[in-house]
Amino acid sequence: MENRIIECVPNFSEGRDMSIIKSITDSIEAVEGVKLLDVDPGAATNRTVVTFVGSPEAVVEAAFKSVAKAAELIDMSKHHGAHPRMGATDVLPLIPVSGITLEECAELARKLAERISTELNIPTYCYEAAAFTPERKNLAVCREGEYEALPEKMSTPGKEPDFGKRPFDSEAARTGATVVGARDFLIAVNFNLNTTSTRRANAIAFDVREKGRPAREGGKLTGKPLKDADGKPVMIPGTLKGTKAIGWYIDEYGIAQVSMNITDTRVTPLHVAFDEVCRAAADRGLRVTGTEIVGLVPKKTLVDAGKYFLAKQQRSLGIPEAEIVRMAVRSMGLDELKPFDPGEKVIEYMLEAEDGEKNRLVDMTCRKFAETTASEAPAPGGGSVAAYMGALGAALGTMVANLSAHKPGWDDRWREFSDCAERGQALMQKLLALVDEDTEAFNRIMAVFAMPKGTEAEKAARAEALENATLYATHVPLRTAETAAEAFPLLLEMARKGNPASASDAGVGALAARAAVRGALLNVKINAASLKDRDEAARLVARGEAVAAVAEQCETEIMKVVEDIINS
Repeated sequence: MENRIIECVPNFSEGRDMSIIKSITDSIEAVEGVKLLDVDPGAATNRTVVTFVGSPEAVVEAAFKSVAKAAELIDMSKHHGAHPRMGATDVLPLIPVSGITLEECAELARKLAERISTELNIPTYCYEAAAFTPERKNLAVCREGEYEALPEKMSTPGKEPDFGKRPFDSEAARTGATVVGARDFLIAVNFNLNTTSTRRANAIAFDVREKGRPAREGGKLTGKPLKDADGKPVMIPGTLKGTKAIGWYIDEYGIAQVSMNITDTRVTPLHVAFDEVCRAAADRGLRVTGTEIVGLVPKKTLVDAGKYFLAKQQRSLGIPEAEIVRMAVRSMGLDELKPFDPGEKVIEYMLEAEDGEKNRLVDMTCRKFAETTASEAPAPGGGSVAAYMGALGAALGTMVANLSAHKPGWDDRWREFSDCAERGQALMQKLLALVDEDTEAFNRIMAVFAMPKGTEAEKAARAEALENATLYATHVPLRTAETAAEAFPLLLEMARKGNPASASDAGVGALAARAAVRGALLNVKINAASLKDRDEAARLVARGEAVAAVAEQCETEIMKVVEDIINS
C-alpha cells in the first residue's frame, strides 16, 4: 500500500530573530514521523517559510504545535515587514504528496483550523480547497487589508473568520489571524534552452502559460494592446492550464530558461509541460536541452513521466520503479546542468532514508538474507521466506510479460504484456512488504513477553496484548497466502500467451507461488493454535485452507501448459 504523506508549508511572521525561528522549528521536529525539509527566513519580509513532510496525523500535530509556539513568541502588534501578513502564523497549507487526495487534505485543514481557534483562541480563515465559500479560495481575499484590517473584519458579517469569531481584543492583537488551507503540490521547474535570448524565452513562456499574452491590434507583436469593455487587457490564453511562466537568462549557466510554476499537476503533469515547451520552442526554431527541478517533487511526478516516455516508445511499463525514474531523468534531461539524485529530490525517498528502511530484510543481498535466515536468530523465519518465494513467483511472471512485450514481431501486443507486467510488479511489491511485516509480527509477540505481569491488572493487560499480537501474527501470513495466490492468473496467462521460450520461467513461478501459499498456511495454523478465540482461529485457518486448495489446482493447470509447450 502506498504510504500516506502530506507536506506542510507554514509561513511565520518572523524572519530576523533566529532564536524564535529555531524554537518554532524545534516544536515541529519534536513530533515523531515528521521530517523538516527546509527553513527559509527573510529579513526584509520579516517572514520565514518552513517546509516539512510526514504522515497526515504527524504533520497536522506538528503544524498545530508550530502555530502554538509562534503565537507564544511572536507579537503581531509590533510586526513590520515587506510581505503581506495577517498573523503570527500567517498562512498554513496542507499539500497531498502520496496516498491521499486533495479533498482529504482539505478536510484535515478545516479540522486543524477549528482546533487552532478552539484550543489556541486564534481566529482562522480557510482558503484554497478548504474554503467554505468560492471567494475565500483566493488567499488575497482572506488576507484583504492584512493585519491592520482585522479589528474591522472580525466584527463585520461576511468578513469574519470561519472559526473563532470574537472581538479584536489584546490577545487577538498579539496573535493576529491564521489562514489554513489545502492546495496541490506546486512544482517549480526551469526548462533549459539552446539560446541566450531572454526575449525568445519569454515568447515561449507566453505561448504556454495559462495566462497567455496580451492580444494586440492586427495580431502583431508591436500592435497596440487590445482592451475589453471594462478597460482590462484582452488576453490570448496559453496552452497549459495550471501554469505560470516567464523567460529569463541565467549567468551561472550562460543560457536562457523558461521558468515555470506548475500549480495543478492533475491538469498539467510535469511531462506534459515538458513536451509542450519543447513544441513551442521548436516552433520558434529553438530546442529544450534539459530540465532543472527546483526543490523537491513527489515520487509520482517522476514515475508518471517515466511511464509516459516508455509508452511513447511502446516499451513495457512493468519494470522496476528505479528504472522508470531513470527513464524520466534521461528523457527530460534532468541531469544536464548538475547531477540529479532521486534520493535527494524525491520526497518519499528522503523519508525512506530517514526512517532507516535500508535496513529492511528485502534490502539485503540474496546471500545475506540466506545467511541471516540460517543463523541462530528466530527471525526471519518461514513466514518471511514464504512471502519472498511469493515475490519471486510474481517476479517471474513479470519477467515473462516484459520479455514478451519486447519479442520481435509482437510489437502490436506490447500494451497487452505491459499491463500484465504492471500487475506483476504491484503483486511483487506487496509480497516484498510482507517479508518484513512477518518479522514485525513476530517481534510484536516477543515484545509482549517483556511486559510486567505482577498485578492482576498487568496480567490482564498482558493477556490482551498477547491475543492481539497473535491475531496480527496470524493475519499476516494469511495475507501472504492470499496475495501469493493472486500471481496464478498472471502466470497462467504468461504460460499460455507469453514468449514460448520463457514458458519454463512461468512454471518455476507457479511452483514458487504454490510454495509461498503452502508455507504461509503453515504459519497461519501454528499462530492460530495459540489464539484464545477458537472460533476466529478456525475461521482464519479455513480461509487459508481454501486458498491452498485453489493454489494446488492452479499450479497443476499451469504446469500442464508449460510441459505441453516444452514437449511440443
